Amino acid sequence: MSRLVSLTLVLGLSAAACGAPALPDPREAMEAYAAAAAKGDADAIYAMLSEKGQRSLSREEVRRLVQEERAELGDQARSLGAPAVVVKTKAQVRYPDGEIATLDYDPATRAFQISGADALPAGARTPAQALEQLRRVLARRSYAGLLRVLTPATRSAIESDLRSLVEGLTQPEGLVVDVAGDSATVQVPGGHGVKLRREGGVWLVEDFD
Repeated sequence: MSRLVSLTLVLGLSAAACGAPALPDPREAMEAYAAAAAKGDADAIYAMLSEKGQRSLSREEVRRLVQEERAELGDQARSLGAPAVVVKTKAQVRYPDGEIATLDYDPATRAFQISGADALPAGARTPAQALEQLRRVLARRSYAGLLRVLTPATRSAIESDLRSLVEGLTQPEGLVVDVAGDSATVQVPGGHGVKLRREGGVWLVEDFD
């Protein structure tokens, strides 16, 4: 797919002063784009590009690409006009911390429904999406989120290890602590080891396995 036709077309949303939000029919935007593509109307296509698309391509660049890709645009226009084409309305909300929520519009209920959110379980369709999910849960320091992006086997192993460590620390006063200056090591039942360090008069956990 060409650089031009892969750019996102903008679909304006308006909200009524009261009551449910008023959404334009997305099929109208699709039909308008199909008509512009069929005619090779570069100015109309440029006007429909999202802000990101217009930052990526100038009006003159769009005109040049339309001229170079008339055949591909024509094929796309014919494909968009097929009876089997299904048009769906989606919305994305990006929060200041980088989290994203994706919503799908249901014409039957005239409401948006959450189809994916960083705080909810989600299935990555590509390795890049899995890595992006990992980055976000680590950025949030979210233990629950981290477990969601791991394979079932890894998640089970981590939960088993942590459960064993929790059980081994049930009676910490009875554990043997080997202190050497400001460092200490503890062997915990279940095969776990904990390293501690004293900083500013306060003992802190330095590492554990």
